[in-house]
Amino acid sequence: MTRADKWKKRPEVLRYRAFCDEVRLHNITLPECGYHVIFVLPMPPSWSKKKRAAFDRKPHQQRPDKDNLEKSLLDALFGEDSHIWDGRVSKIWGETGQIIITDAGPCELC
Repeated sequence: MTRADKWKKRPEVLRYRAFCDEVRLHNITLPECGYHVIFVLPMPPSWSKKKRAAFDRKPHQQRPDKDNLEKSLLDALFGEDSHIWDGRVSKIWGETGQIIITDAGPCELC
């Protein structure tokens, strides 16, 4: 994002801001350690039923990168996310997009 995005209103920036609003609306929280976030990315509507069945709940191995997904979620949740020090992120294919957050339990260092 750039300074011009305050007035330029690029579509990708508007989508990101809508994502941040949605995250805040649902009061999503993350512990500072021991979480597992699963990003379920929707399959394209152009895929055949056979291909959709083959890829459902399988690893998503293309863009966007998992670290970029995690960063966007953390930036949406926290103004400053430096206190987050341990977490796991996965991304898979699914029929509809969603974010699943589970608590992996107490860390040995927590």
